[in-house]
Amino acid sequence: MTYAGAELPLFALAVNWKAYWRLEIAPFIQGAVLEVGAGLGANTAVLSDLDYRSWLCLEPDAALLSQIQLPGPRHSAVAGAIADLPADARFDSILYIDVLEHIENDAAELQRACDRLNPGGRLIVLSPAHPFLYTPFDKAIGHYRRYTRASLRKVAPPGLTERRMVYLDAAGLLASAGNRLLLSRAMPTQKQILFWDRGLVPVSRRLDRLLGGRVGKTVIGIWQNRA
Repeated sequence: MTYAGAELPLFALAVNWKAYWRLEIAPFIQGAVLEVGAGLGANTAVLSDLDYRSWLCLEPDAALLSQIQLPGPRHSAVAGAIADLPADARFDSILYIDVLEHIENDAAELQRACDRLNPGGRLIVLSPAHPFLYTPFDKAIGHYRRYTRASLRKVAPPGLTERRMVYLDAAGLLASAGNRLLLSRAMPTQKQILFWDRGLVPVSRRLDRLLGGRVGKTVIGIWQNRA
């Protein structure tokens, strides 16, 4: 598989944004971790100092996989999708960070992930929110959809218990909805990314707390295996 987008190096510059969502998901990462669609490994590096036993980067694009710099001996990387893993492979945390929207049959994908969770294991999804914000940029990088909390809940496997479902980045949502500042083109510029990351994300960190996670242009869903 070859990844259609070319935005990964650009969004690697969004250090404030990555630090923000890291705080939201870090408490739910444990044990043996599977990161589906690891890309260039930028998110792997952001989370590499957390307390877990092992981390497997799974990436279907061989060209991207070859560029991953593993942070340490706890980490490994393989080419393929979750269906390609050995039948007995099980994990305590499975992550889809800006990945599920690229998968056409998202419900079937999450069911495959659920089947790989150990008892008490966590499934963590971070994706772009709100179909009304779907732009040429989404299409250019292979997004099938953007989610609402309701639509993300709808594709969650029935064997999981929801632990968290929130929107992040209220300031980014207001900017995008108002004038498509960041996502009106097939590809945002570096200047736009840095304006969002340095100017809007710090505002969102305060605003999201006031709004209780009810507004934002990114949605995070976290579930736990009831088995």
